[in-house]
Amino acid sequence: MELGSLQDNSQATFSLTDEDHTLANSLRFTLNQDPRVSFCGYSIPHPSDARVNIRVQTTGDSAREVLKDSCQDLMLMCEHVRSTFDQAILEFKSKDGLKSMKI
Repeated sequence: MELGSLQDNSQATFSLTDEDHTLANSLRFTLNQDPRVSFCGYSIPHPSDARVNIRVQTTGDSAREVLKDSCQDLMLMCEHVRSTFDQAILEFKSKDGLKSMKI
């Protein structure tokens, strides 16, 4: 859900359900890397409520588009980490890494 102004689309608060600090902090990081973002922060209204509020203020671009771009950037980062990890596992197994370990 998006809470914002119809007149000024450069700032909005997005409420994400069934999420916690894991996604919110990662999104905050990617948003703050974007030069179009002037402010970004998140809050969790209550510990027992599985909801995160993310506030985005931009230098003029649509807050919705900037959040969408940051989500895509975060997905690319996660894919890169996953492929790097999978490649390291394959290299470890191909070098008889398991046999050299003392179990």
